Amino acid sequence: MSAPELERMTLGFIPLIDAALPIIAREAGFFTAEGIEVTLSRENAWSTLRDKLASGLLDSAHLLSPMPLAMSLGLSRAPCETLAPLILGRGGNTIVLSRRWSQGMHAIAEDRDPRCNAQAFAARLADHHGEPPRLAMVYPYSCQHYQLREWLASGDIDIQRRIQLSVMPPQRMVEAMANGAIDGFCVGEPWGSLAQHRDLGSIVASGAQCWPGHPEKVLGVTAAWALRYPATLAALIRALHKAGQWLAASPDNARRALDWLALPPYLDRSVAHLAALAPPTAPAWQNLIGDPRPSAEIMSHVAEHLDQHMHESGRALDMHTLSTCYSPAHFDAATHQ
Repeated sequence: MSAPELERMTLGFIPLIDAALPIIAREAGFFTAEGIEVTLSRENAWSTLRDKLASGLLDSAHLLSPMPLAMSLGLSRAPCETLAPLILGRGGNTIVLSRRWSQGMHAIAEDRDPRCNAQAFAARLADHHGEPPRLAMVYPYSCQHYQLREWLASGDIDIQRRIQLSVMPPQRMVEAMANGAIDGFCVGEPWGSLAQHRDLGSIVASGAQCWPGHPEKVLGVTAAWALRYPATLAALIRALHKAGQWLAASPDNARRALDWLALPPYLDRSVAHLAALAPPTAPAWQNLIGDPRPSAEIMSHVAEHLDQHMHESGRALDMHTLSTCYSPAHFDAATHQ
């Protein structure tokens, strides 16, 4: 193995449970063992993270899984060819409605159809004649946005007429619901379970129910960075892969990782209500230890949504861009698969 070209680098993240592998890799020494010193930079919004990665202010980032493709296609900003060489987590999204709108709805469970609560929401809306409820999601090109839209559509809810959709950083959503600024949201953990823990609302559906096993977060690097620093990228992939293996090795490791996430530079008090780190059960069905190898095939559902955006501007998604963004080549080379 070649020595990393960089001794120091910066990885940006948003405070979410699925930032766990970079945090573990730093705290448990997996980055150091690969010969790189990684600074973790907590960012406030996905758009900020996107722009810093594209401009070179960050070497790599914890990204929403559709973001590398959206960045490569130039959606919302100038095109920047971006790669997703490793999956950081699956599942973890929850759809939360305020107490007013979720009253009487079913608690979600493995044997519950999430459409039942969508239909109950539609029935409430039919009797509502005031201002449409305000629902937030984290970024226009995100699984949260698409899953929220699909859930609403499953209740035959006219989103254009009956819902006000807005974009909001994950860490602001619970307080926004507490002060009445929004009536619901779709977000990654721990923010959905925290809202329910504080009795501000209820989790009425899960992204993992809508899209079972779908990648939610990925490691992101620009193609130019990957070309310039291939040995550093390989070291980064190996360290994160080893962090996942370490996390899966024992419950004690998972408890220790939760303690690390609770440190002030990371998620701080937002995880204080959690008894375990990302249990693969309701309500979020979050999985941080699944197969980290990316592929274009497992991103096909997201690609369909992005293709719709492209058609709106007279363009079409090409398979080469999709395959390049989510190619397993860098992962396979780094892990000798």
